[in-house]
Amino acid sequence: MSIDIARTGAELELAARVIELVRAAAGPAAQAEVMVQHNAEALTRFANSAIHQNVAEATTSVRLRLHLDGRTAGGSTTLTSADGLRALVERTIAAVRVSPADAAWPGLTAPAPLHHSAGYHGSGAHSGLDFGFDEATARATPAERAALVGDFVRAAGGLETAGFCRTVYCSAAFANSAGQSAEGRTAEAAMDGIARLSGSDGVARRAAGRLGDLDGAVLGARAAAKARAGERPVELPPGRYEVVLEPEAVADVLSNLSFFGFNGKTFAQRQSFAELGAEQFDPSVTIVDDPLGSRGEPAAGLPFDVEGTPRESLVLVRDGVTKAVAHDRRSAAEVGAESTGHASGSSRTWGPMATHMRLEAAPAATEPVLPADPGGPTAESARPLVARMERGLLITDFWYTRVLDQKSLVITGLTRNGVWLVEDGEVTAAVSNMRFTQSYPQALGIGAVRGIGSETVLLPDSWSGVRYAAPALHLASWNLTGNASG
Repeated sequence: MSIDIARTGAELELAARVIELVRAAAGPAAQAEVMVQHNAEALTRFANSAIHQNVAEATTSVRLRLHLDGRTAGGSTTLTSADGLRALVERTIAAVRVSPADAAWPGLTAPAPLHHSAGYHGSGAHSGLDFGFDEATARATPAERAALVGDFVRAAGGLETAGFCRTVYCSAAFANSAGQSAEGRTAEAAMDGIARLSGSDGVARRAAGRLGDLDGAVLGARAAAKARAGERPVELPPGRYEVVLEPEAVADVLSNLSFFGFNGKTFAQRQSFAELGAEQFDPSVTIVDDPLGSRGEPAAGLPFDVEGTPRESLVLVRDGVTKAVAHDRRSAAEVGAESTGHASGSSRTWGPMATHMRLEAAPAATEPVLPADPGGPTAESARPLVARMERGLLITDFWYTRVLDQKSLVITGLTRNGVWLVEDGEVTAAVSNMRFTQSYPQALGIGAVRGIGSETVLLPDSWSGVRYAAPALHLASWNLTGNASG
């Protein structure tokens, strides 16, 4: 069972056909936008050190949004036959006639060329470039994913393992009645696995634009080393600790900053901490949303959003100063800004969010050169930061994080997959998992960041099409509020 690859240009033809049907049925005054997206995702799961499931799904969806007589409605279908498209148009027209007035309608995206990084991997006449897209990843077979899983399991050296390896292919096209049209395609791969020993878990995960860039043996050995190093944990009292967050934990920080902070809807509603032009972070902090990737690092994003707005790199924080938030057309209109290309099918409800967040790494020259330590619990990207810490905690991962106060972005959650006590730059003991309650912007505030790693790690989200580029992060204080005893 292999991933289905849609014919180049097929989605754009479907989108243009829907626009024609809208014009015929609703007249030239109707404003319509159409997004056609073909998603093909394949997932190989393993548990108890054996593959137990391989699934694959390929779906073409058509999303229509229509503005007519001051009212707006949307509809979608997976039926792409002539009858299916006609039915979509008819029921969307019926829905718009009974919808409330939409005084905040921001209008359609005007015709505009797509923006490209030096190595963007789009395709077709409307996107122009095709390097960086990995056909082998798009067409990956169950046997290829299973080989990576086998490497992971063998490298774990007999420890119990579980996780997944996935490959995703997406091709999409957009058209609207104002004349904007665009198309593109992406491919991505991800692996996420744990190794377990006597209740101690170690994790290793990576994302990539090419399946061939994932190394199951390296990930399996890493997860096993962390699991072995986590045996016989000690319990520490709650309190504020200096910490080094490994990239997996940093990805959670970036995720929550994106969802609740750099979100155009929460910003417009004044529910975000973000203040444009204000020094809200340490000067060492630069955060960029980078959907287009580069020649050496294909991204999982399309070059346009569901409103047809071209995407490009968006600097959210530069040298500690908040510069921007993510906008779709509606949230941008509310604050007198321009869309940043972050509209999605759910952005009207949840707000536009950055899905390719990158915390910029520090120059390698700023870190000491240390000997390799493949058997230790510390990721190579975090070791130079750990070496500088007098007494604190090395934290691998966060999970079950929830917002307590959205405006200040106070988060509560749990550590996971390994915590260690560090004394005089050396790991001295494994520590039981702990609960924390911490404002994420405050933790990255002026003077609070003691170091940023020089190696960026690409990490997958649970949702395909979302990933994070994260180095390790050395912070002056993290508020641990509970331990295994309460």
